[in-house]
Amino acid sequence: MSGAGVVAVTGGSSGIGLAIARQFLKLGYGVAVCSRSRPPRALSCGIEHFRVDVRLRKQMFSFVGEVKKRLGPLNIFVNCAGVSRWRPLGQIDEKFASEVIDTGVLGTLWGCAAAAHAMRSSGCIINVSSLAGKRGSANNSAYCAAKFAVNGITQALAKELGPRGIRVNAVCPVYVETEHIVDSLRERFSPAQGRPVGAYLSQFAKSQAALGRLPKAEEIAEAVAFLASDKASAITGQCINVDCGVLPQ
Repeated sequence: MSGAGVVAVTGGSSGIGLAIARQFLKLGYGVAVCSRSRPPRALSCGIEHFRVDVRLRKQMFSFVGEVKKRLGPLNIFVNCAGVSRWRPLGQIDEKFASEVIDTGVLGTLWGCAAAAHAMRSSGCIINVSSLAGKRGSANNSAYCAAKFAVNGITQALAKELGPRGIRVNAVCPVYVETEHIVDSLRERFSPAQGRPVGAYLSQFAKSQAALGRLPKAEEIAEAVAFLASDKASAITGQCINVDCGVLPQ
């Protein structure tokens, strides 16, 4: 086992999840990630990758079990797997709902269950949620449903697992310019409405963010690392915005 401990990250082969994995690797942790796809070439040396469908409970428990076998006792678990897509209510079908809601909700629930089973006593679970878990927006009902649920899971499990010394928190980013978000914003029903994605994000940042910019994936990773650290030992059950002041609370 690594001297700092062991961390597992779902959806950790790209975007925010990969930034989180790299942050913990830099801090000296043994790091494992999972995704449905094969690992990209860009995956950092030293990060263990597993192919997992987070919507399936059995696969999530197997993932955590394999992490323990290869790296040692689990200290930190980050639920980052998610799908952000826009579609009006009348256009939502079972396939779309499963992709967005089951990935976000069941993936988080099974991840928390597997992590809590492995941790027994003490540990830290961090869920990557969204500002969409705190306010609704047009053509975004499925994603908002998923992220509101993630925040509810976070708060409920903080109470349930707290007596065992397991802290549960969430981070709620606004737009982070990852490949997945850029692709989603190019879709027909997204708020970009056919405009160039870069121009849309720039205008959004100028008009909506107190700091006039949007957070980077590395900044989300730093917030996650802080919540997992001893410096945050009194923080649990919180869903913290990392949004450059888009939604002051």
